[in-house]
Amino acid sequence: MQNNANKNTHDHDHGFKHDLPKLINRRKFLGIATGVGACAMAMPVWAQSCISLPWETAGPYPADGSNRKNLKIVNVLKQEGVIRSDLRKSFGDYSGEAVGVPLNLKLTLLDASGCVPLSGYAIYLWACDQVGDYSLYDITDQNYLRGVGVSDENGVVHFKTNYPGCYDGRWPHIHFEVFKDVSTAVSGDNALLTAQIAMPEVSSRLVYTKDERYRNGIKNLNRINLDIDNVFSDNTEQQLAQQTLNVVGDSVVGYGGTLTIPIDFNADRTVKIGPGGPPPGGGKSWWWPF
Repeated sequence: MQNNANKNTHDHDHGFKHDLPKLINRRKFLGIATGVGACAMAMPVWAQSCISLPWETAGPYPADGSNRKNLKIVNVLKQEGVIRSDLRKSFGDYSGEAVGVPLNLKLTLLDASGCVPLSGYAIYLWACDQVGDYSLYDITDQNYLRGVGVSDENGVVHFKTNYPGCYDGRWPHIHFEVFKDVSTAVSGDNALLTAQIAMPEVSSRLVYTKDERYRNGIKNLNRINLDIDNVFSDNTEQQLAQQTLNVVGDSVVGYGGTLTIPIDFNADRTVKIGPGGPPPGGGKSWWWPF
């Protein structure tokens, strides 16, 4: 991993001016279910539960304009090309592709009041790679595994990404922020919800055991559980069930994952630290790289 100083232009601001004219044509592509488990991911919105998700920390690696790396503001939300469905490759001034087990996501955005689909809303998704590193921070010359999608008339957004790794001190997870529309998705300060998706234990153990690219995954997973995770441990059983990804597939071909994200627009935005407190040894999620 090398830092390409000539490509560290994280805060330029012409991204949406370039991306928005392409959005209408891309919306059809964003609405296509792909990969393993497409049939399973066709469950109607009204058949799914609607427990509003609690606000969670964005963590130290959001790249949404809220923190710095090497004294520079990191904001991928303003970069050209950030509106996309396939998150596995870097974009804009960067090149490269993340490795790992494929994960095709179908996320459904709802208003928790009445379980009404939220059409035209933007969701920014980001996650670590197979060994727990984050682009733009641990890997400074890549911006893969990050991107913004826009919900269709049913509130649905599709992403292609990789199954996230497990780093020391945290349960395996995926971060996201939801915005009213793409024009407001330029800063994490504008988010209507900042939360995290919990990965299922069974599929995580299979991936980390069978795929050698996740070389530290099973060791780290064996040292953590949801009861002591500093993000998920203070959530109710119903909330945790709502924010845990439903997956089908296998660790060789890949997985399809579905999640319904109900948003309470009047929710308490206070981010709390779970009863587990800081993870053992400080943990990666407690290191804020200013």
